[in-house]
Amino acid sequence: MVMLILDQPEFLDEVLDAWRDLGVSGITVTESEGAQRRAARQAYVPARYALGGMAPTAPESNFTLWTIVPDETMARRCLQAAELIVGDLDDPNNGVMAVWPLLWTKGVPGGSGPEK
Repeated sequence: MVMLILDQPEFLDEVLDAWRDLGVSGITVTESEGAQRRAARQAYVPARYALGGMAPTAPESNFTLWTIVPDETMARRCLQAAELIVGDLDDPNNGVMAVWPLLWTKGVPGGSGPEK
């Protein structure tokens, strides 16, 4: 299982295209927001209400991409493709990626559902 929290929403379509080019399918995209970004958004004051100058712009949401890949090699390829677009994920504000094994899947090509 691969999860990528994409901190730069302007790169969403590029990352999706890159993963599709690798042969990844069934990518689910959800709009998401981290706690830090939520706090910043709640402190945001629209410019029309700001007194004495320009108000900061509201922070954008990010996107979380979810997909099931067949093996660790494909997960590493997803990481490489994403980092070619957004930069090193160890750098601030680029995103976060997590990968973990699944016990079984059902409804996925090549999946192995629970034993009956």
